[in-house]
Amino acid sequence: MIGKSVVTDFSSKASDPVINPTAYVHPLGAVIGNVTIGKNVFVAPFAAVRGDEGQPLFVGDDSNVQDGVIIHALETEEHGKPVEKNLVEVGGKKYAVYVGSRVSLAHQVQIHGPAIVMDDTFVGMKVLVFRSQIGRNCVIEPGCILMGVKVPEGRYVPAGTVLKTQADADQLPAITDDYPFKNLNKGVLHVNKSLAKGYAVAEKKK
Repeated sequence: MIGKSVVTDFSSKASDPVINPTAYVHPLGAVIGNVTIGKNVFVAPFAAVRGDEGQPLFVGDDSNVQDGVIIHALETEEHGKPVEKNLVEVGGKKYAVYVGSRVSLAHQVQIHGPAIVMDDTFVGMKVLVFRSQIGRNCVIEPGCILMGVKVPEGRYVPAGTVLKTQADADQLPAITDDYPFKNLNKGVLHVNKSLAKGYAVAEKKK
């Protein structure tokens, strides 16, 4: 489903998503409201990217939003005025959620804004990211909870970690050549870009 948002007291404008023609949103996925989806993005079945409360939401080129992923955010407007505490800034622009390029959001991830996930990062299954920022080239292993922290670039978060203080975030281990998941994201990106292309071609043939 691709749909327009509605006007409320926390959203003064009804918005349609902007989806690059090379992206593919599965019919069982939902992209609603003030959302930008970049090139070659695959939005899988039962994923929801919902820019009807906090907005805008952004998903960059070559990223993937896998099965059951939710991208949503706290309200960013109240009676026509911005709620600054619920906005994040990337490249001089403000967002409720910003997901960079070549990011993998694995099955059942929840990115709840205000939040940032920067380029070339892998976010593992059933991870929750809330009021947090993740740097470039990170791996968030499955089952983690990130609340109110900034993960420096090039770090990994061990599976099942509950990360709630910046002091703990600053001490996260660096990704080194012997880290077993160092190149995991490359394969995941390849698979999902191929799926986006393949499903798009198949749909045109119907």
